[in-house]
Amino acid sequence: MQTMNYSDQIKEAFQFIQNLHSESVNIGIILGTGLGKLGEKIHVDIEIDYSEIPHFPVSTVESHSGKLIFGTIHGKRVVAMKGRFHYYEGYSMKEVTFPVRVMKLLGVSQLLVSNASGGLNPSQHVGEVMIINDHIDLFPENPLRGKNLDEFGVRFPDMSDAYSTRLIQLAEEIAIEYRFMFHTGTYAGVQGPNLETPAEYKYLRTIGADAVGMSTVPEVIVARQMGIEVFGISAITDLGVEGKIKRVTIAEVLKAAAMAEPIMAKIMEELVKRM
Repeated sequence: MQTMNYSDQIKEAFQFIQNLHSESVNIGIILGTGLGKLGEKIHVDIEIDYSEIPHFPVSTVESHSGKLIFGTIHGKRVVAMKGRFHYYEGYSMKEVTFPVRVMKLLGVSQLLVSNASGGLNPSQHVGEVMIINDHIDLFPENPLRGKNLDEFGVRFPDMSDAYSTRLIQLAEEIAIEYRFMFHTGTYAGVQGPNLETPAEYKYLRTIGADAVGMSTVPEVIVARQMGIEVFGISAITDLGVEGKIKRVTIAEVLKAAAMAEPIMAKIMEELVKRM
């Protein structure tokens, strides 16, 4: 039996969702590790388990619940991923970014992405947030590798403005207005799942990274190929700064993410309101 091609899988997933929720959405949100409660800002119309959607991967990470949420924030229609997929879970990059492709068909033109990350900049502290203004892709596979999906974008997308200057400036204004402590910097994406060695932290800092994590970059590459405007924000959950490195457990990461969550939630809520 012939296997359905990737493009048709995307369209079948889209059609399944359309049959349950036919209204177009403008804004997509990806909620990262320990940040699922940001979804509580959404006035929910419908929740769909990932396991119900054809060809959708299923999140295997304990802190990711695995639901697609449709609803509104301040009257703006949104779709939010409560739980994302990671390369380290064993998925291919095409599987990791599958939901972003589906979001495009659903009408998404702006994507807000959150994550938990390790801080590399000496000025950062655990529980603070970093607005992402650029990234370094250190994953061993690119989500655009293979036959190009011409209906979704060009073969060689430009990444000079991966993160929207407009949305970065708006987020900074919001953070200043609410007197939030925040940073702005470059996010390095690595495959994981292990945390970095002290030498690796030093290397990442040397090449220009301010934070490091195991997600976000693949989704952003695919979103930008499709012309979606992107905003990214990180919760600093541990430190990879020389002299401040210590053993970290997932419980400590989740605790730190919870510290940053109210700030991230407010910035993203206000972003949606003012976009």
